[in-house]
Amino acid sequence: MDELPDVETLVSGLMSQSESARKYAVFRLQSLLGDPDFADAFMQGDGLLALRDAVMQTSGNTQAYALGSLDRLLELDMGWECVDIHVIEKAVSLAIDQQLVNIVRNALTLLVHVVSRPLSGSQKESSGLFGFRAVKPALDHHPDFLESLVLRLSASDHTLCANALQLINALLRDAIVNGGTHEWPRFIKRLQDLGVIGGVGLLMRGDATTDAGSPLAAAILEFQCLTMLLLKKWKEAAVHVEMHEHKKALKTIHLLSRPEPYNPPEPSEENPRKPARKHHPEKWRRLGFETESPAWEFEETGYLGMMDLVDFAKRNEDQYHKIILEQSVHPLRQRCPLARASLSVTLILYEHFDIEAMADEFEHAGRRNDLQRRVLEAQDEGTIDRLYRPLLLQWARLHTAALNTWLRIWKASGADMDDFYKVEEAIRIIVERIVGATTRRTEVAKVEDELRTVTLEEARRWQIEGLDEVYEDAWGHHLGQVREQLHLESLQFMKEQRIRRLLQGSWFSTSAAGNAGWRFVRLNPNRRWLHYGQYPSHGANTPALDELTEKIDLNFVTSVDSNVSPPEKPAPLTNGSNGSTETLTAKQRKSQPTTKVTIIGHHPPSKTYKLTPVQSEPVETPLLELYPQASWVASEWLDGLLMLLDQQPITKDTTRLVEMMEDWGVRLRMLNLRWEDVDWQAMEERAKGGAEAGNRKVPTREGLDDDYWYALPET
Repeated sequence: MDELPDVETLVSGLMSQSESARKYAVFRLQSLLGDPDFADAFMQGDGLLALRDAVMQTSGNTQAYALGSLDRLLELDMGWECVDIHVIEKAVSLAIDQQLVNIVRNALTLLVHVVSRPLSGSQKESSGLFGFRAVKPALDHHPDFLESLVLRLSASDHTLCANALQLINALLRDAIVNGGTHEWPRFIKRLQDLGVIGGVGLLMRGDATTDAGSPLAAAILEFQCLTMLLLKKWKEAAVHVEMHEHKKALKTIHLLSRPEPYNPPEPSEENPRKPARKHHPEKWRRLGFETESPAWEFEETGYLGMMDLVDFAKRNEDQYHKIILEQSVHPLRQRCPLARASLSVTLILYEHFDIEAMADEFEHAGRRNDLQRRVLEAQDEGTIDRLYRPLLLQWARLHTAALNTWLRIWKASGADMDDFYKVEEAIRIIVERIVGATTRRTEVAKVEDELRTVTLEEARRWQIEGLDEVYEDAWGHHLGQVREQLHLESLQFMKEQRIRRLLQGSWFSTSAAGNAGWRFVRLNPNRRWLHYGQYPSHGANTPALDELTEKIDLNFVTSVDSNVSPPEKPAPLTNGSNGSTETLTAKQRKSQPTTKVTIIGHHPPSKTYKLTPVQSEPVETPLLELYPQASWVASEWLDGLLMLLDQQPITKDTTRLVEMMEDWGVRLRMLNLRWEDVDWQAMEERAKGGAEAGNRKVPTREGLDDDYWYALPET
């Protein structure tokens, strides 16, 4: 094994005129400079100047090793004195033009160190070699650098992709944190125009993110976190109409609506003075703002809300103009306020992606090592797919799709201004269901299609399901007791309904073939006897009870068996005009039955039927076979007979109806619950793991009554 060369030997090799000696020296330096003690000795041995010359003057692998050695020093926060504008210029030019991957990797890493160099306040004032402004002169000489940087994101070498993305992240972070009010939005827009969103999105949906050991996985996650930080910064930027950018944005919103020229009324005897107003008195309200001073309406969304509205108007100029025209013909209270809806969608998306919390967490602890740890933890837990949110990068397209959904829901529901917050809640639920159900590989086009086709009925159903979760969280064990009670009540109700159907009677075929005749079966009002009679054909009228010559004593019925198939249609709650005897068509009567209900028991003792001495107990035997013409009729008779025998119902129809009544019963009971009905102290103790909790102050109901109404959603 070769002995490690000393500092003097390596410095001599760097200064040698021999290419092989230089190459060997920088090759060994790459690994040795990872040791802080050796790096300190190298600096004291005047090796830094020789290393700089190797970076500037060599080529090929020698230059790649020289750049790698300098990168090792910069990682230890050493050697900064040799990183001047010329070295930065060299690194930028190599990153653009060089074909050797090793050189490009190390050149990009050097630029990452420069842009993200941690400096104190005094150092920042005395040195320009940090952040975006350190590389800006070189970028001015190479205007195609950012474009080449974005193109590197599609390279087949993952390490090269990672280095390129790390530099983009460093530039973004510095632009967000240290950039001027006007500089960083322009720089970020330029990156977006070059396709950085699409490039990172492809990486995020690819297999590279699943390799927790790859630096690319952490770089992708950092870009996602920086996007959240950027959205947060835009939201916190207040809108001021005096600022050029904000004034220009408002003007864009106005002009893209294609307003008609406004001619103020001429002076008259009543108003002899010429009006001072030069624009339409509803210039901003016609766009969906609440007042003619729209700036304050961006208070919650900040500049982010303005950007989203401008982006919607620009991307959909014809549609934007058409919407404004369509709304203008409606009465004022029935118009969908487009601007307010846009701002609301911005907040819904902001809350859905939990931007505030995620951005704060990253801002305080979002360094590369922390991100790598998060990737490793997610991989261990099997939650790697939930760590990445590629749809977050498609913010503008999501906003446009959700806003279009808002407009559809507003129209479909016939909403007016009083319903604004109801529609807002429906859109919040839709976004939560559709966007929240996506995976890392879900394409934004699929989400747009689902948002385009979601119906008001689906939104209402999701809303009801959401109420269940809220109630369950709020009332927990109370709901359990209510459900248990309502389940028993619903069963009792269904028992009575099913037995009433038996009391009305039904027609049945006497054979599976359906061609041997008919039988009418009916329960005696005393509920002790089942009467039936044989008929050659299906009668138009219901036979009277005394016409049914045969009967079964239910005291001797032990069980009921059946092969009931899945329901053909929901079973009616009452017979009424849609009973089995009134809805059977001629075609249905001729169709073969698909179900059979068998009443099983033993014959009562009689002169013709007596137990033999060998028989200690009566033998069970089929007493009557029924062939219903539809499965829902079979469900009524099968469950009706079972419940008459104090047994549990077994068919899907009956179970579904019991569950439906139980569910609506819970909802209606919730309307009667008052704040003081809930044991808040017990709930708080459970939430705190049994710890003591103080009594919550109960709001007064003074001046309130129980006069309310509740609209059931359509089903």
